[in-house]
Amino acid sequence: KFAMRYSPWGRSVVGAARRARWVSPWVACAFASHSAASESSAMSEFYKVEPLTPHFGGVVRGFDLNKAELSPALVARIKDDIKEYRMLLFKGQGQMAGERQVAISKKLGEVESTFYKHPASPHPDIFRVSNDEKEGCTGVGRTGWHVDGTFQAASFKYQTMHFHAVCEGGETWFVPLKELYEAQDDKTKDRWNKLWMVTGRGQYAHPMVYKHPVRGDTTLMFHCGTPFCAGWLVDSDEPDPTKRKPESMIPHSVMQEELTEKLDALVDRIGIKMQWDEGDFAINDNLGNCHYAAPGTQNGRRTAGLRILHRTTIAGEDIPTKEDGRQSFMMR
Repeated sequence: KFAMRYSPWGRSVVGAARRARWVSPWVACAFASHSAASESSAMSEFYKVEPLTPHFGGVVRGFDLNKAELSPALVARIKDDIKEYRMLLFKGQGQMAGERQVAISKKLGEVESTFYKHPASPHPDIFRVSNDEKEGCTGVGRTGWHVDGTFQAASFKYQTMHFHAVCEGGETWFVPLKELYEAQDDKTKDRWNKLWMVTGRGQYAHPMVYKHPVRGDTTLMFHCGTPFCAGWLVDSDEPDPTKRKPESMIPHSVMQEELTEKLDALVDRIGIKMQWDEGDFAINDNLGNCHYAAPGTQNGRRTAGLRILHRTTIAGEDIPTKEDGRQSFMMR
């Protein structure tokens, strides 16, 4: 009943030939061991990570991203830590210049800016968010629990979030998606595995349950904001998952209400209601965590103080792919 047009998205791998000369196996082994030890030592010297929660997140203190050389080794370390922790929070970064935040973001991948450019933003690629419309865009992230960029073929890979000012009650709530899935009973998991989120404009259908492209574990795709989801396609009951095809649709509200109820109940157990400090700089694994801007993010400036968030988004690199190999597809 639903026409599916798969696109040839994917990656190409380019190989390069190298010349080699014979080296004694003993010398090669000794050199490799020394190199590995030196690299490991250098990596550990950048910063130390403390757990943010028992399930996900890491905190870094005493490391200045404003002054650090963005060397390949440092960038590799940051990416490795995001893969492991799914969020990396660098404390005490002051009021980082917009150009510096964008420079850091570009080291993580291609910066992709799809948002409104507020006049107060210090850089075209900085999304400036606030509780004062004169200072930044208001009401951001308030439509419901979500993953950023679900309206695209591939959702954003990371976000950077830098707080120039914080207000009372201005929390961001996060829940790790692997743990959200694992907290469900088998019946719910089976039902979720048959669902496809249709984006707000009906352009794409994304698998609700799929394989995280970097970590390799189970993750989820959804948006609980009404404008961002047109409905949910439901797979047929074929025993072989690879032969299943969407055959019906349920209203967007059915799953959005279910997810909201489950996430609100689980956030204190497996997630975190992040109370930011001025100068916080977070790098979030957008494919590994969902988030929600708490009501207090829009508390009045006069009573709660000014809130200013500078955010960048890094483009997704992989089309969401299920364990059985089926991928997101274009509806039209």
